[in-house]
Amino acid sequence: MAADAGFGVVPLEQVRTMDGLTLFKGLLEGRLPAPPIGRALGMTLAEVERGRIVFVYTPVADHYNPLGSVHGGVAATLLDSVMGCCIHTTLKAGTGYTTVEIKVNYVRAMTDKTGPVRAEGKVINVGSRIATSEGRLVDAAGRLLAHGTTTCLIFPI
Repeated sequence: MAADAGFGVVPLEQVRTMDGLTLFKGLLEGRLPAPPIGRALGMTLAEVERGRIVFVYTPVADHYNPLGSVHGGVAATLLDSVMGCCIHTTLKAGTGYTTVEIKVNYVRAMTDKTGPVRAEGKVINVGSRIATSEGRLVDAAGRLLAHGTTTCLIFPI
């Protein structure tokens, strides 16, 4: 994300006028503000194309659970984000979505020693009311950390 637009929320009136791919290209290029969740977790948009999106995140000790590894909710949030956003890149202007169901499989723990990770979401299918996608969270060596699937409801906004 470019630093120009900072963090914030793109007004819904503006979002309604853009198709999903245009919205995410604006976020990637820094013409639109990145959502505040990105600042809270330290995740940034790295790649976008129709039906595919990548966020990057570097695990930090501030996100640890009591057992000394990054809380599984962080991995789930990264996967939920990429799996929903890749669907959003396929939607027409005036169309929104929400997660109906998410399934996450944890493979390896993350710590502050893991280094940068990539969360990639890819569309499986987008229908008129229901969409599905999959996500993978991998470390810099390509080792799988977590993966998942989602079902999203599509609706007019």
